[in-house]
Amino acid sequence: MSRRSGILEFAVLGLLRESPMHGYELRKRLNTSLGVFRAFSYGTLYPCLKTLVVNGWLIEEPGNVPAEALAAPLAGRRAKIVYRLTVEGKEHFEELLSQTGPDAYEDEHFAARFAFFGQTSRDVRMRVLEGRRGRLEERLDKMRVSLARTRERLDDYTLELQRHGMESVEREVRWLNELIESERAGQDLKDSTSGGSAQHDTTSGASGGLPRPGNTPGTDTPDDTAT
Repeated sequence: MSRRSGILEFAVLGLLRESPMHGYELRKRLNTSLGVFRAFSYGTLYPCLKTLVVNGWLIEEPGNVPAEALAAPLAGRRAKIVYRLTVEGKEHFEELLSQTGPDAYEDEHFAARFAFFGQTSRDVRMRVLEGRRGRLEERLDKMRVSLARTRERLDDYTLELQRHGMESVEREVRWLNELIESERAGQDLKDSTSGGSAQHDTTSGASGGLPRPGNTPGTDTPDDTAT
């Protein structure tokens, strides 16, 4: 399984833990609620759902169909399929939530993990936040060394771009420091951010902040009759 498909499976399981959904609703939630999966097309989502069904983590159920549709169904039109998390699927998701390995600190995976921090225990949140901070501090050190070595060979615009990237990473490190201190103090996130601290921008690029993936070619046309 690729890292990217693993992130998608994690997010799908997490959303379905909240409530059963059909495919179109799931993709909408992935795009709008989490905000980190805009590159995933239906051609990516539905194979993922089928895999989760085969693994026994989801079951497919017929969605709500109007009575008139049952009496005179349209030719070639299928009822929506609703996906529901199984007991095994819930256990698997809880196991994934407890994992704090290096993958959890990477840009895209961290964004997905952070989106489900409300379902994650405090000690696991701390390990993920501290691991992410350590990863970014390593990135900052490399960026500073690279900039010092190449400064004289860069034009003004390239130099400014590198500075912007460093500032973005430094901003996320400060944000992580605030979150870590709040977790240590036993504060809820809403309490820690209501006192006037700077809000973190989760829409910044890969050079800093919680990233949004780039566009990936694929069919991306919503269809109300999709399963």
